[in-house]
Amino acid sequence: ELYLPPGYDKDRDGRLPCLMWAYPREFKSADAAGQISSSPYSFVRGSWSRPTFWLLRGYAILDDPKMPIVGEGEAEPNDTFIEQLRLNAQAAVDCVVDQLGVVDRDRICIGGHSYGAYMTAHLLAHTDLFRAGICRSGAYNRTLTPFGFQSEERTYWEATDTYTTMSPFLYAKQLAEKQAPLLLIHGQEDPNPGTFPMQSERFFQALKGHGAVSKLVLLPKERHGYLARESILHVLHEQEQWLEAHNAPRT
Repeated sequence: ELYLPPGYDKDRDGRLPCLMWAYPREFKSADAAGQISSSPYSFVRGSWSRPTFWLLRGYAILDDPKMPIVGEGEAEPNDTFIEQLRLNAQAAVDCVVDQLGVVDRDRICIGGHSYGAYMTAHLLAHTDLFRAGICRSGAYNRTLTPFGFQSEERTYWEATDTYTTMSPFLYAKQLAEKQAPLLLIHGQEDPNPGTFPMQSERFFQALKGHGAVSKLVLLPKERHGYLARESILHVLHEQEQWLEAHNAPRT
């Protein structure tokens, strides 16, 4: 869904900065990926965890653009994960910039939670579409999830090349060279076996070791999702500061 600030007028206000928030999903056929999974008649319910807060900061919000990763027949979706992810992101950006004409191509940021955070790290490493990224409770080293993740049923030993290619941890030097800003946020007591806090800690060490623009925020007593009022307000503050610092108009 594309949301625009209250009272926005394209002719009067011009193009807007944009925050895209997404979560990729794997499918075994294009037909399955193309299913309609929501209704245009449903009510919009606000939540702190969604990016719609930034409508009040003058942002266009592209919330949950579809990022299908498809592998038909003998092909496995994740064997071409990065290539498909790049095409999905390019299509989403081209839609809001060229087709709808409401977004400034030079001021688009990307973010996500869990697998969406993992997606964000890849998109900053493998495209030049986004100014900065926000990664919450993600996984970045697939060797730490060797017996599968998401819909991947093969083990690390059965699909070593895929697991390796799909690890953003290995692109830390590339991210540093691009000076692609990444904000990492993680609950210190995340019990999810795929997203232990170590994932963000080690990724941050790799990024900073290569001189990348990055910040790690660990939330005490929080799990995979964040519940305490203090944590939620702090997450919103960190995200707000990150966007202000790294998505301002270029001078």
